[in-house]
Amino acid sequence: RAASLDALEGQYGIAYTNLSSGRFVLTEVSGSNALLTEIERIKPAEILLPDGATVAAQVIKHPALRKRPVWEFEQENAERLLVAHFKTKDLTPFDCTELHLALQAAGCLIQYAKETQRSDLPHIQGIQVEQQSDCVILDAASRRNLEIDSNLTGGRSNTLLATLDTCATAMGSRLLSRWLNRPLRNHAELNKRQNMVAALQSDYRFETCAKTLQGIGDMERILARLGLRTARPRDLARLRDSLAMLPALQSQMAAVACPELHALAEQIAEFPNQQGLLQRALEENPPVVIREGGVIAQGFDAELDELRNLSSNAGQFLVDLELRERERTGVSTLKVGYNRVHGYYIEVSKGQASAEFPAEYVRRQTLKNAERFITPELKEFEDKVLSANSKALAREKALYDELLETLALALNALLASAEAIASLDVLQSFADRATALNYCRPTLSDSRGIAIIEGRHPVVEIVSEETFIANDTELDAKQKILIITGPNMGGKSTYMRQTALIVLLALCGSCVPASAATIGPIDRIFTRIGSSDDLAGGRSTFMVEMTETANILHNASADSLVLMDEIGRGTSTFDGLSLAWSAAVYIAEQLQAFTLFATHYFELTALPETYDNITNVHLDAAEHDSGIVFLHSVKTGPANQSYGLQVAQLAGIPASVIDSAREKLTELEREAANVTPAESASAKPASPGAAAQADDPFQAELFGPSSHPALECLEKLNPDEVSAREALAILYELKKKIEP
Repeated sequence: RAASLDALEGQYGIAYTNLSSGRFVLTEVSGSNALLTEIERIKPAEILLPDGATVAAQVIKHPALRKRPVWEFEQENAERLLVAHFKTKDLTPFDCTELHLALQAAGCLIQYAKETQRSDLPHIQGIQVEQQSDCVILDAASRRNLEIDSNLTGGRSNTLLATLDTCATAMGSRLLSRWLNRPLRNHAELNKRQNMVAALQSDYRFETCAKTLQGIGDMERILARLGLRTARPRDLARLRDSLAMLPALQSQMAAVACPELHALAEQIAEFPNQQGLLQRALEENPPVVIREGGVIAQGFDAELDELRNLSSNAGQFLVDLELRERERTGVSTLKVGYNRVHGYYIEVSKGQASAEFPAEYVRRQTLKNAERFITPELKEFEDKVLSANSKALAREKALYDELLETLALALNALLASAEAIASLDVLQSFADRATALNYCRPTLSDSRGIAIIEGRHPVVEIVSEETFIANDTELDAKQKILIITGPNMGGKSTYMRQTALIVLLALCGSCVPASAATIGPIDRIFTRIGSSDDLAGGRSTFMVEMTETANILHNASADSLVLMDEIGRGTSTFDGLSLAWSAAVYIAEQLQAFTLFATHYFELTALPETYDNITNVHLDAAEHDSGIVFLHSVKTGPANQSYGLQVAQLAGIPASVIDSAREKLTELEREAANVTPAESASAKPASPGAAAQADDPFQAELFGPSSHPALECLEKLNPDEVSAREALAILYELKKKIEP
């Protein structure tokens, strides 16, 4: 997969192609963050840039950047190349004439692909345009944190794709990955997908469909090699077997009362002529390559059969010759043989080589224990057979090339059918997972909001040995932000991720792991979860966290879904609390995005007192025998404590450390509870949350105000009982107490 990129004043045009499938796509984005998001989604093996494009190169930092001459990105040159390739008058049929930067990138890409492949790339049949407004945008951090098709260690296990992928074909699996990485905003298109999934679920029709699809090979890649004329014999055999399954697939889809499935079936032709040709032309199990023959079936070509007969009858001729020469010479050990270097020969042992042989015996080779001869008759036979072999191989190669050319005439229709088959495969996989895992069909609404009843994490519920606790999520105009508190290991991150994954699945056309779900318009999904540094980029963990937070605050809208976990934990307590507080307030006041905001700063639970669109929820837990039991259920209101020591104990922290920490915690809580009125007056809270905590300090402040000797002295002082001389003495004493 290769991509090409052109830029102008912060606008980027991207063209990318997958030569194995023939897809050729154009899109345009604005800003470096959007560019990185697209590169992360496309995952190109190499990226082409115009020579001198230093800004784009600094933004991307891809290991396989290729600099190309600037003239290859000129629009006139690009349009000329594309029009010539697609054999059209202009590019109007592809609806891409306004994408100037993307077209310039496309011109370079098509030229580069033809140079490297040494082919005209006939399997690239058209241009697909991807508009950013058509899909839900996920940035690189969100794709990573949600583990859509790659887990946090870079593998495929325990990902959303691995959970959903029961596709019967490789091209279905690839399309499923593309759908998951590019959710749609078009509810009409999504409802069509849902209707087809529901129809396939009816009477378990997806099972029959899957069995038929299992007989279909990777047509996309076979057809790509056919277009490049590099298809091997076994590729054509797989294509033959795949085409043979299409009539059964058509009849199965015709039996389903679903207009959308019927429309999809119309895109799948049956190709009886091509299948019949392959059936007649190919051996049942042809070899890997054509050069050694044995690919074209017996009876397909009379000339080839005649040439093969010369070779196949050679064995009997040699047997007869050997018997005849033994009788003629009286040498019982005489035998006729063949090797690639010297051809056919008559061999006698060294002990009998002294016998008299006929005059036509010409010595060809002397070995340690034998002599080898050639006769005019054997030489004539050799010339005829070897000539027949080479002619047969040449004829077979010519027939094979002719077969490729004949099949290529139907390449457009074959590619369209392969694309429709891949779509059907994804839909049957959706139906299979929905049935097996008890998913429900979500309702797609035009009203803003997210309502999930008994939602579950699609991956965790499968891999977990314990029963998964389902939870509700309600986000609407009155409840835009959920402040989520609770203990570590309580399930906050799982709850947040499951909400995002349920929304994502609904916007791919899949059923979702819930009892019911209603999803309104969503334009972006953001996540700020987990912690990791970027050593290569010179960024600390906290810097990565702040960069991701800044991206959210700059780009989220009222239709965005935002997941923010533990904002501010990478710095000092007061700095972190202030940042988390301000970010939550900014989202509530300015962005009004649907937000799940997990935190251990309990001061943030005071925000609902000021903002009507913020609500507190917590993950429940209970203490039992000095331990902790995580209930994993979401309850309204804030958590009553963090259970940090209990979680540390579960993690295996030494008992002595836990005991010491418990003593220190008791000391801190006692100090917080004994704050005097004077101290409270002198310690002005930094926020309404801090003021709320001063009234009801359910969490001890690590850096709470400490008592000052001068204040203690003033508290004990009664001014009515002090003379003027005593007052002056006390004043001097206080002066000494406050001096450094």
